[in-house]
Amino acid sequence: MKASDVRAKTIDQLNDELASLKKEQFNLRFQKATGQLEKTARVKQVRRDIARIKTIAAEKSAGKKA
Repeated sequence: MKASDVRAKTIDQLNDELASLKKEQFNLRFQKATGQLEKTARVKQVRRDIARIKTIAAEKSAGKKA
């Protein structure tokens, strides 16, 4: 996921995407704990996508208030 793609979304879309990524992150952690995780790089990718969405959402909400 690119930052430009994230910036094009609305706050509601970002919140929905964030929720789905958090669910995926939980499932990946569960798979890792049980030894079923195949794509180990996906954990890092999901974590960074979550951070990217949170950052851009904060920028958008701060821009609204100003």
